Parts: sequence; C-alpha cells; structure tokens
Amino acid sequence: MTDVPPPLFRTDVPAGHRAGFACFVGRPNTGKSTLTNALVGEKVAITSAKPQTTRHTVRGIVHRDEYQLILVDTPGLHRPRTLLGERLNELVAGTLAEVDVIGFCLPADEKPGPGDRYIAEQLAQFSGRTPVVALVTKTDRVSRDAVGEALLRVAQLGDFADIIPVSAVDGFQVDEVGAVLSSHLPASPPLYPDGELTDEPEAVMIAELVREAALEDVRQELPHSLAVQVEEMRPREGRPEDRPLWDVHVNLYVERDSQKAIIIGKGGSRLRAIGTQARGQIEALLGTPVYLDLHVKVLKDWQRDPKALGRLGFDFA
Repeated sequence: MTDVPPPLFRTDVPAGHRAGFACFVGRPNTGKSTLTNALVGEKVAITSAKPQTTRHTVRGIVHRDEYQLILVDTPGLHRPRTLLGERLNELVAGTLAEVDVIGFCLPADEKPGPGDRYIAEQLAQFSGRTPVVALVTKTDRVSRDAVGEALLRVAQLGDFADIIPVSAVDGFQVDEVGAVLSSHLPASPPLYPDGELTDEPEAVMIAELVREAALEDVRQELPHSLAVQVEEMRPREGRPEDRPLWDVHVNLYVERDSQKAIIIGKGGSRLRAIGTQARGQIEALLGTPVYLDLHVKVLKDWQRDPKALGRLGFDFA
C-alpha cells in the first residue's frame, strides 16, 4: 500500500513473523464488515442488512504473536449503475492491486449467482500474482451438510488458494481465517503499534456510525442515496477537565425531499432515534460525552454529479 508506515523494528519480534494487507471483496451484504470486526475484536467497520453500506476503505488491524494482519474493507464489487458505483468499483480495483492476499466472501445460505461469477471473473486477473482465498461466510445460518454443499459450489467458481467456511456471528473458524490469510503475507515486523486497531480518521468513523444508525429499519432504497459527512467536531470550551464534552455536527445528504422526510420521521422522531443510537457508539469511540447535532439536507442526484461526489469525499483519484 502506498501509505504504509515504516515497519516498527522491534527486538522481541519472533523469527518468521509476518505482516501485510488483506482485502475482503464480495457482493454487498456477504459479511465482509462483520468478519472484519470479528477478526479485529472491535467494531471498526459498519454493518447493515442493507446493501452498499460500506463506502470507504476501513482498515482493521489484527494483532497476533505470529502475525499482524491489516484488513482493508471495501464496498461491494458490483456492476455499476451510477457514477458513484463506477468510483466505488475503481476504489476496489485500486485496493486489490496493492494488497498481499484477497478474501472473496460468499455466503453459505445463498447459491452463487451472476454477481458472484462477475466478481470471480474480475479476481481471476489478480490470482496469478495475489492469492485469492474463498471465505464461505454465514455458516451459522445453514446445516453442516449445507455448508459442505456450499464449499463444493464455491470450488467450481475459480482456482482459489484456500477455501474456508466461517461464521463471524458465532466465531466459527474466525481464528483460522486469520491464520490462513496471514500465511500469504511476507515476512515482516509489525507495521503498526500494538493496540492500534484502525488508522481510519475519527471523523470518518463517526460519519459511518451515523449512517449505520440512519439505515437501521429503513426499508426504502436509502443506502444508495444517503451520504453522511461530519461538518465539525471539537471539544466544548469552558468545560471542567473531569467533565469534557465534544460537540459533533453532522450532515446527512439525500437526493430527494421524500427521502428527507423518511430520515426525519413524523415530528422528527426518526432523526431523534438515529441520534440516540449513534451518540452511544460515538461516545464509546471518543471516550467522552457527546452533543450530537444532526441536519438532513437534499443534494439532488448527488450520485451522478461529479462535483457533489467530490464534495462528499467520493473523489478517489
């Protein structure tokens, strides 16, 4: 990766220690973010039952005695329908070209479809120089026999370096996934300090937490139309040292007035619920009480507007 920090040369690193980058790819909602969080042991990537919830690469850092695995979570690779979709795919392609190993996530409770075959075709161009490990996710949702059938179906999709069944929900083979991915990393001392779980800026993580809360229980197609941006965050002046408070101002952008009404809800009830849910997680992230100020704005057809995409942080050039 171009922004990798210099290795932390330590005298206590055991011989054979490995460190490097892995990338999870797959259709939307195949368990990539959930698996990232399970491996890291903390929530560093948002999860949702809605497709296309991940918009930015989120690095989660897995620390083990034998290896350090830096996980790069990307948007779901898909056939793009908008300029935003094209840019998200460009983000995925750029990431795949730079990592040491690729994890291809396919859910055990779904048969491979056109989307999976499309991704498998895209990954085939990397398999010669970057190992691709097939991860059969969500095994907790099916029987043992069905897991075996899923493994056989996945094996027919491509020439994978390994195929591993896993459930991030109940922890089945999560450590095995880390061990297998790390076996494809180069010998190296750790690249990040012990205890560091992500290098994602706090403002980006806060925006993602608000976006996750906004998508909860929303049945309309808002995931494709909702963007969240932290306008400002700062400690409130004049507070006692033992009672700090952070002011966090966040804008939620949608494409139409009807979508704005969905986010706000009757009498502002939905927006208040979003704020309550997000505030708790933001306070856990920052380690301090937070005053969270949310505003919903309409930015018409922002997914197809290059200037709007750049303004919202989707200019990946």
